[in-house]
Amino acid sequence: MGCGNFFFTILVTFSVALITYNIIISANSPLQQDLPGPSRSSSSSISVDPIIQMPLHRSRGKLGSSKRLFHTAVTASDSVYNTWQCRIMYYWFKKFQNEPNSGMGGFTRILHSGKPDKYMDEIPTFVAQPLPAGMDRGYIVLNRPWAFVQWLQQADIKEDYILMSEPDHIIVKPIPNLSTDGLGAAFPFFYIEPKTYESVLRKYFPENKGPITNIDPIGNSPVIVGKESLKKIAPTWMNISLAMKKDPETDKAFGWVLEMYAYAVASALHGVGNILYKDFMIQPPWDKEIGKKFIIHYTYGCDYNMKGELTYGKIGEWRFDKRSYDSVAPPRNLPMPPAGVPESVNDRIVLVLFGAAPGYGSNDGRPNTLGFQPGQFGIPSFRKIEVIFQFNSSNLVDAYVFYFPFQKQTELIAIFLFLYIKVYKA
Repeated sequence: MGCGNFFFTILVTFSVALITYNIIISANSPLQQDLPGPSRSSSSSISVDPIIQMPLHRSRGKLGSSKRLFHTAVTASDSVYNTWQCRIMYYWFKKFQNEPNSGMGGFTRILHSGKPDKYMDEIPTFVAQPLPAGMDRGYIVLNRPWAFVQWLQQADIKEDYILMSEPDHIIVKPIPNLSTDGLGAAFPFFYIEPKTYESVLRKYFPENKGPITNIDPIGNSPVIVGKESLKKIAPTWMNISLAMKKDPETDKAFGWVLEMYAYAVASALHGVGNILYKDFMIQPPWDKEIGKKFIIHYTYGCDYNMKGELTYGKIGEWRFDKRSYDSVAPPRNLPMPPAGVPESVNDRIVLVLFGAAPGYGSNDGRPNTLGFQPGQFGIPSFRKIEVIFQFNSSNLVDAYVFYFPFQKQTELIAIFLFLYIKVYKA
């Protein structure tokens, strides 16, 4: 025990010195919080957004003068699978809600189970009724548009815009209001192809409504759209979803993305176009760097060998797939990815497994249950270190994350903390 006390004294002394140093450094090296796009310092009279080719003074709208807040809404069932994802999603929403450049207003989990659950006090929740038995034809996602219809009709929503999100979205930086001039802002999906399926879509979007290219390659999430526009779109979205599911040809053509096509069609029918914003989110393991993205969508499984090489389609020596946890939440002590995996995968696993609210997880949460191995601090990620510190409930050390300008210092204090856990707490 004497050795432990001596080591703890050394750690505290070293920590105080680092805090003082980093406060001085941080005063002279403020963190940048710029929005995606060309530098604001450009002197040209008209500049363009690299994604949508829209003049930037228009694409920013009123961000510079006053906030146009949006309300974040997530639909979910009361399943274990949806619940652990929602808890983590809401935790990270709160982390960035009031940060600079954020347009994030309120938050609602739209629970379409028809009854309250035990997380009503933890997550702001609206209870919606599910579709009548059998109407979803085994496709539970059809409850999503019906849940939005109920929420929009019955809830008192203060904000003028809505961000439709999903439980398996992790917010990694403050999200501004990306919509403008009556246009929504949406992520373009490569597998939503209106031109390829024109013959099918014409059943719901007749030729007198315009060219098939009026249907954007989007789903309903992530989308930021005006509240009044969504109130018009939602009932049409619901009815088209039901009609598509009833039609064998359409059901076969679209499969699990049927409801996404339905939203894209409904949006086009009501004349609501969308800015296709590729920097809205990433989807590991295909997207390897977070960069300027706002959301990590962990819908795909990640399989790697111990060399850090992707083995997609084959179960890897190391893997994370949300579908492995449909009946139980992921434990906190899963091993970290091997060295060499992309930043997006490394950060995703850390945020999912170690970023949740206190008490989350399927073990007792003791610090020495962390699954880190020596040599795994080499992947640059401030968020990785941050969630380790939060997991260990150390506000003093947690403060370091926000003042460290250099990666190696972050790694050093992580190693000290790791040794303290293993030596002093053992």
